[in-house]
Amino acid sequence: MSSNTTDYTAYKSYLEEDGGRKGIFKWILSTDHKRIGLLYLYAMMGWFIVGVVLGLLMKLELIAPGKTLMGPQSYNATFTVHGVIMIFLIVIPGLPAVFGNFFLPIQIGAKDVAFPRLNLFSWYIYVLGGILVIISLFGNGAPDTGWTFYAPYSFKTGTNMLPAALGAFVLGFSSILTGLNFIVTIHRMRAPGMSWFKMPLFIWTLYGTGWIQLLATPIVGITLLMVAGERILGIGFFDPAKGGDPLLYQHLFWIYSHPAVYIMILPAMGVISEIIPTFSKKTIFGYRAIVFSTLAIAFVGYFVWGHHMFTSGMSGTALWAFSLLTFIVAIPSAIKVFNWISTMHQGSISVEVPFLWAASFIFIFMIGGLTGLVLGSLATNVHVHDTAFVVAHFHFIVFGGVGFAFFGAMHYWFSKIFGRVYDKSWAKTGWITFFIGFVSLYGPMFYLGIKGMPRRYFDYLEEFHGPNIISSFGALVMIAGFVIILINLIKSARHGEKTTEMNPWGGTNLEWQVPTPPPLENFDEIPVIEKATYKYD
Repeated sequence: MSSNTTDYTAYKSYLEEDGGRKGIFKWILSTDHKRIGLLYLYAMMGWFIVGVVLGLLMKLELIAPGKTLMGPQSYNATFTVHGVIMIFLIVIPGLPAVFGNFFLPIQIGAKDVAFPRLNLFSWYIYVLGGILVIISLFGNGAPDTGWTFYAPYSFKTGTNMLPAALGAFVLGFSSILTGLNFIVTIHRMRAPGMSWFKMPLFIWTLYGTGWIQLLATPIVGITLLMVAGERILGIGFFDPAKGGDPLLYQHLFWIYSHPAVYIMILPAMGVISEIIPTFSKKTIFGYRAIVFSTLAIAFVGYFVWGHHMFTSGMSGTALWAFSLLTFIVAIPSAIKVFNWISTMHQGSISVEVPFLWAASFIFIFMIGGLTGLVLGSLATNVHVHDTAFVVAHFHFIVFGGVGFAFFGAMHYWFSKIFGRVYDKSWAKTGWITFFIGFVSLYGPMFYLGIKGMPRRYFDYLEEFHGPNIISSFGALVMIAGFVIILINLIKSARHGEKTTEMNPWGGTNLEWQVPTPPPLENFDEIPVIEKATYKYD
């Protein structure tokens, strides 16, 4: 046996340890952080497929002017439920819930998270919130407010909006509990010798994310409760007829929802910071700069919500202050990109599937970031406000950022999680198909937005027809890529070649020093950390 492989006769992996339970109960009653990470993964894949189908229906409707597939009310309901599923069930919890749960304890040298039962409870709350969102599809008609639930329409519409808002409220509890669990775990359970500046960068991003989850999420929870109170009791928080202020809703909503963007993107940046040095075989450039930029994003991200409201009505001072802060928050993101590219410079790059996802993430993220500056600038924001340009920017950052990092992480850690290998040829085919489809789907929307096509409309003028055809066919290509990726991963997880190789990529973090797949409590003895990670020189 090589020192880089695992002797299967010497231990039982977490996949074999069933806790004396059978069937589904050995999963849904397990408090092992790795199994809970996979529970999140499987649930998210189910929600994601629903969200993708709804998104495809929208693009098919927009393939030609006029009514193609559905009327305006159905279109409003479709993009509302698509948004609620994708935002609250996929991209916000995505990377922390799946890969944070699985790898946080291993990367810091711990046997589990600080509160394992609370961790399982968070997953149950997550599933409950998802069920409430699905329930909103039935009854008086699916909600049609958009995922932002803007007042006063959200408490006046006759559609089934309340279960969707309640689902988002419940999902917030799951997010808070996960963030709390991660913060305590990082503070209290790091292996001896693992100082703050010896922590892997993925852990740093989970730490920053945890604080945002803990501090920002209650704000949106209270806001949604206020909407429910407005709708059921007619209190008057946001109703101008009763002295309320609809702008108050927007302020409260975006005080949470812009930091939520960083809940989504920080762990994605952490994944890229893991993949780039591993496949460049080079010590990461500017470790401390990346750490401080992570903390800077988590902090400054609280102060930029006003750029969502440039056209809503604010004082001139508030406008330029929010615009300035928006430009400032771009600086730490640019630092990360600079450090990733500097790490690759003169590195011994291995173009494996995870690296392809990471490199394409940087490309997509840079386009999303640069177009964000267009929206952060007051004059150009007014021109493209509420147009397809915003949809394109939003999807390049949120879906592109999280999605590309998620698939990168999946291919990076796949063998460690499942103890099997995937088909690399199909994985590369899936990546290139998905990438081409993604750019074709969302790229034309920048042009459409600049030319003035509004968003959230089920119809458009004839002059917008050409780019919309490209965009709709791009959706079909991207979904074809997703299907290839999904089938390859599912098939490989079930029937792929088994592997016990501990460190197939030559990584330096602790997850590459435990058996493949890991045992129930990760380590026989808690390791002692003597040197910093990412050291290849």
